[in-house]
Parts: sequence; C-alpha cells; structure tokens
Amino acid sequence: MKSSHLNIIADENIPALQALLGPLGTIRTLAGRSMTAADLAGADVLLVRSITRVDRALLAGTPVRFVGTATIGTDHVDQVYLQEQGIAFSSAPGCNADAVVEYVLTVLYNLAAEQGFALRDRTVGIVGVGNVGSRLQRRLQRLGVRLLLNDPPRQAKQRENATAESFVSLDTLLDEADILCLHTPLVCGGPHPTQHLLGVPELARLRRGAIVLNAGRGAAIDGAALLEIARARPDLTLVLDVWEHEPLVDPALLPLVRMGSPHIAGYTLDGKIRGTHMLYQALCRHLGLSEPAPLQAFLPAPSVARVEAGAGLTALELMRLLYDPYRDDRALRATLGVAPAERGHAFDRLRKEYPVRREFDTLAVAGHLEPSLAEELGALGFRVELS
Repeated sequence: MKSSHLNIIADENIPALQALLGPLGTIRTLAGRSMTAADLAGADVLLVRSITRVDRALLAGTPVRFVGTATIGTDHVDQVYLQEQGIAFSSAPGCNADAVVEYVLTVLYNLAAEQGFALRDRTVGIVGVGNVGSRLQRRLQRLGVRLLLNDPPRQAKQRENATAESFVSLDTLLDEADILCLHTPLVCGGPHPTQHLLGVPELARLRRGAIVLNAGRGAAIDGAALLEIARARPDLTLVLDVWEHEPLVDPALLPLVRMGSPHIAGYTLDGKIRGTHMLYQALCRHLGLSEPAPLQAFLPAPSVARVEAGAGLTALELMRLLYDPYRDDRALRATLGVAPAERGHAFDRLRKEYPVRREFDTLAVAGHLEPSLAEELGALGFRVELS
C-alpha cells in the first residue's frame, strides 16, 4: 500500500477525519450501514463503525489493505478473513469506554432522583467486565456502591493467572442485584456465548423493582422475551441504548422502556475523536510514518469548561449540564411517529446528527465544596478545584 497518497473510504459518522487523515490522502465518506464492495473499488483503507459488517462479501476483489473500526467492539469484523488475506486490522479499544460509563452514571443518577433512592444503597450487577465494565466498576467502587461482577471468560483467565478479582454466577447476580448493567460484546458461539444471554428464565429471576440497563449489544437480551417480561413485570425499570434488530426498534417494546436511546451511549465528541485518533496512530504505524500529534491537539475547547459551585449544588446538576438522557429518549420515541418503512432511517439519522456531548473530565468544578461532594465529584470523573 502506497503511503504517499491513500484512497480512504470511511463511515460518515467518524469525526475529525480530514484533520487527522487528510494529509495522508483522499477521504470519501459513506453511510456505514449501506457500504458495498463496489464502493471500495480503488480504496486502500476502510474505516468503519459498528454498523458495517466487514467480511468477504464486502472486501473480496477490492484493493483494501487496511481496515480500522473506530469502536471498542469488533464482532462486526471477520478478523479471520482479514488475516487470511493479509489485510491489516486495528480497532479502538477503550476509545469511548468512559463515555459509556458516564452515560450509565447519568442515567442511574436521574433514576435515583426520580425513584427516590441513593445509588450507594443499591447493589449493582455488571455483566461483562471489559473496557467499559471495568471502568464502571472502578467509579462505582469509589462511590461506595456494592458490586456483583459476572464475566466467565475473565473468571477463567483469572484462575489461570491466580488473580484475586471476585466474580459471581449469572444466576447469583440476577437474584441479588438491584441494578443490572450489561456491557458484553456479542458472541454467538464458543464456550461463553452472549447472544440471548438473557431470556425469559433469566429475566424472570430479577428482583422486584430492579433496573435493567443494556448499553452493550442489543442481542444480548432476547427481545421477544424482554417484551413478555416487561408486560408481566411493570415493577421493572428498563433502560435500552441498544436494540436486538437495529436500526429497527420494536414499537411494542419502546413504550414499556423508561429510557431509550439510539445506540449513542458512547457518543461523546471526546470518545469519537479518540477513536479516530487511535486509528490514525495505527495507520501511521502500519505505514512506518512518524508518531502523529497527540489527541489533545484535535479536541475543541468545551462550551462549558468551569463551574463555580454554590450552596446546594448536586452531582446530578453537573451531569445535566453535560448530558440529558431524556432528550435522547424523546427523540427516539418521536421516530415511532414516522412511517414504519422510514423508522430505521430515522434511527440512523439520530446517530448521524447527534449533538455535541462532552465527557465529565472536560468540566472543572471550583468553589467552596463540601468534602463529601468533592469526593463524590472526583469519583465520578469531574475535575475538582478545591478552594
């Protein structure tokens, strides 16, 4: 692959492409869900997000020699085929993990205020303790929240390495957790599949009044089973950022969901640009080019960078400055008002036109903060400037 001038095809929702990769060649952006092999004629590099299936059907007969996905997950990429064809591959592990964690924390704080409980008084079960789940674990531990962790592949690896992390069975987690957070990749076979990990038997075990939050992969929950349980168990609170048959959302299920969103949990500007930057670094390494400029050189200044705290300030008020999950919920529900044939396009349009959202560490909080609030804000990820 020539490094002097590359032909790059990229998902239109990958940000900062021109700023980062423009010097390397010509960039053409396309809708990720509808890319075809014909689109890749003459392409040296293909950059995608999770909605593009990258396999023989897409790549056979094309000159593509480097594939990158600006996402943590890689289940949409046939890496065995890429290896067989000698096509270099890179993903962006951890790029938007903090964004997903902050989505989860903001949702849980909103629900706590709405339902009248304190998060520290609830038991949170995390299914999938990878890039996202482990970061959520660390922040919740700093907040003093009791946790239950389930991750069979990591548990098996722990036994091999004799490490001390404590895991529980899925049944134990379902029986004891007040809040269930799903952060698994989609695994369809092997010893630890996650497709339809939760069906009717598993969902029926949930504690009365439990919260179920899925910001991993939609198919980790059997959609038909979830609809059945949601109808039978109005005591449950459902939060879905991902859906089994995206971009289609079950019009019977959405009204039973307390908060829904169009697969945008990781859609902070920081996370998306970080993903692009990681692919840029990987492509530079592949081409033998010098190390690119650091990420900070490409991140714009936040619109709200510093807050002077007054009496009575709460963490939730600061979260709401940066993100309102109810806005995403309203936008998704509005798609049910369009013609059924257009709902998938409306779902994708919400992702394409997603407003700017920044991460917690872009906001500094100053003023005379109560020690307990300062500790809480630090645990959540805000920058605290003590007077």
